[in-house]
Amino acid sequence: MAVIKPFKGIRPSVDMCSKIAALPYDVYNRKEAKAIVESNPDSFLAIDRAETSFPDDVDTYDSRVYDKAKEMLWDRIAKGDFVSDSKEVYYIYELTMDGRSQTGIVACASIDDYLNNVIKKHENTRADKEIDRIRHVETCEAQTGPIFLAYRSNDSINDIVNNKKNSKALYDFVSEDLIRHRVWIIDEKSDIEIIMNAFSNMNSIYIADGHHRCASACKVGIKKREANPSYDKNAEFNYFLSVLFPDDQLMIMDYNRVVKDLNGLNRDEFLTKVDEVFDKVKESNTAIKPDLKGYVSMYYDNKWTLLKFKDKFLSNDPVKGLDVSILQDAFLNPVLGINDPKTDKRIDFVGGIRGLKELEKRCSEDCVLAFAMYPTSIGELFSVADANLLMPPKSTWFEPKLRSGIFIHSIK
Repeated sequence: MAVIKPFKGIRPSVDMCSKIAALPYDVYNRKEAKAIVESNPDSFLAIDRAETSFPDDVDTYDSRVYDKAKEMLWDRIAKGDFVSDSKEVYYIYELTMDGRSQTGIVACASIDDYLNNVIKKHENTRADKEIDRIRHVETCEAQTGPIFLAYRSNDSINDIVNNKKNSKALYDFVSEDLIRHRVWIIDEKSDIEIIMNAFSNMNSIYIADGHHRCASACKVGIKKREANPSYDKNAEFNYFLSVLFPDDQLMIMDYNRVVKDLNGLNRDEFLTKVDEVFDKVKESNTAIKPDLKGYVSMYYDNKWTLLKFKDKFLSNDPVKGLDVSILQDAFLNPVLGINDPKTDKRIDFVGGIRGLKELEKRCSEDCVLAFAMYPTSIGELFSVADANLLMPPKSTWFEPKLRSGIFIHSIK
């Protein structure tokens, strides 16, 4: 049973929301983040990446950076750039990209559900990547970037959401990347109870994106518990900020691979190895996007080839049966010698949002070979998580990205 509760959100004033809303902190490097903040000082990135307030010789993880983030956050709340809701509510957050919408419930999820695997993972997290957000959340005493969760679609929740969306939105703006963002508040007691009960009847909820932010928020809560063994179980640090989307509205984009060399093979040797793993479907001088599971498009020697994995490489295993796993296990490792894609410098990954032209571009610059993948499905993600297994690196690319700064959860 999942505990997904309403909360007293801190959110931008209506006239400031479009200026404040920012892409997640980890989308940018330091130079890019600084340029964004210089062009828009109101961007929440100034708080999420507070090193942008310091000279470049100040370390990103300097204690002064986190203190500055806290100072800016609470100063801007006091100034009126943000408002605080006086009662616990749910929010509806709709994102529309290229005419396609996905609508989620903004709420707080339980760290106990994360610890007990009611909220299921499909990735490992690295301690070094968690430390930064632990310090940010702990110092600011607030969670500022929501975790992207998914659940199996529920009619009761859908009915309330669809009905509320017939009313005027609290926020309605189009960001610079042409994503439309709309927000509504669910504050009717009966609707809140229906939503809470619907989630409480779910045995599983899934982290779609944000494993490190989720782990960091939970570790802050655990530290607060340890510091106060008689803690109040209803204290806000027992929960983390989330947006929960029904599975039938989510789209996972392809996460493609580019390779820097042929592992010492000449052209003929390489193509012979390709024929051992794949059946060739068609060749083209223009980009081919695979449109079925089990198919991969290869770009090599200025030509695209649509390939199909030979049957002997297919698997019903939740992880081994993923296209990204089959490519790794049947070709990238044994043929190209890419043993660990997490650490091997000879392979790189390109999110599907960049399109297939980006693969051609990379092959004209620093790579010789590219594979365009058929996207992993949300059903496959659920199957891996349900089996308590882990996906290979770079299996999923979610778009559009949730904005930071629209919803803030205080854990004071």
